[in-house]
Amino acid sequence: MDKIIKEELKAKLIGKIDPESLSIVMVELTQILEEHDEAKCKDTDCNHDLLQSFLSSKRLEGCSERTLDYYQSTIKMMLNKTGVPIAEIDTDDIRQYLSDYQADRGSSKVTIDNIRRIFSSFFSWLEDEEYILKSPVRRIHKVKFGRTVKDTFSDEELETIRDSCDNIRNLAIIDTLNSTGIRVGELVRLNISDIDFNERECVVFGKGESERKVYFDARTKLHLQKYIEQRGDDNPALFVTLHQPTRRITINGVETMLKNLQESTKIENIHPHKFRRTMATRAIDKGMPIEQV
Repeated sequence: MDKIIKEELKAKLIGKIDPESLSIVMVELTQILEEHDEAKCKDTDCNHDLLQSFLSSKRLEGCSERTLDYYQSTIKMMLNKTGVPIAEIDTDDIRQYLSDYQADRGSSKVTIDNIRRIFSSFFSWLEDEEYILKSPVRRIHKVKFGRTVKDTFSDEELETIRDSCDNIRNLAIIDTLNSTGIRVGELVRLNISDIDFNERECVVFGKGESERKVYFDARTKLHLQKYIEQRGDDNPALFVTLHQPTRRITINGVETMLKNLQESTKIENIHPHKFRRTMATRAIDKGMPIEQV
């Protein structure tokens, strides 16, 4: 906002006063605006308002509510810990917070770097919007950590999981996750109208509301058709709750279902993203270029 004010005033004064006087006016205006911003954010009450403005900005960019909740809790915890106005937070404060967080919780380097990236996004936004002069996270470099090879499902494990499904809905969910490789957030947003059984494809809406087509195999087609045929509701969602009143299934609902399968099958780490990795690994093994995957 300050930048816009200065640009508008400069545009109005050009040609009306000499360049030297214009330069003096702009310097004085900059100082007045900076003093005003400091007075406006002189206490920690301003922290809450700035955080909400940042979240509103990220919401407009297409971030999911789940991501926004994570941003809010992560940043709010840091602001409460430091206990000072945002404009007074420096690099040492951020470094100390990350160090204490890791020591107190025994967090991995991956977790600490995720938190660092969130702080970097927040303070960079504050800098761009001219609430602060410079982001204190600039001098905090990416946390280095070794990457491990993440596991995937074997063919035997997938068959065991399928055999353990006690209803057609759960079986259809497992097959859809496995054959398409879509994210769980994309799965729960699917509607019946998004499915083209003739072409064995469906339209999914991913991060940032991006739209793309994905394809499923014959087994998934049969189980999806059987599931839809035996449903007695008019809910447009592809996957719904098993009990009345019928509602669109949530991410938590899918994760709970998978957790129950993990307990019954004794297969480790049954979670949505593991199906995505399995599908990608299988495609690469069959010769698909990694760029396409």
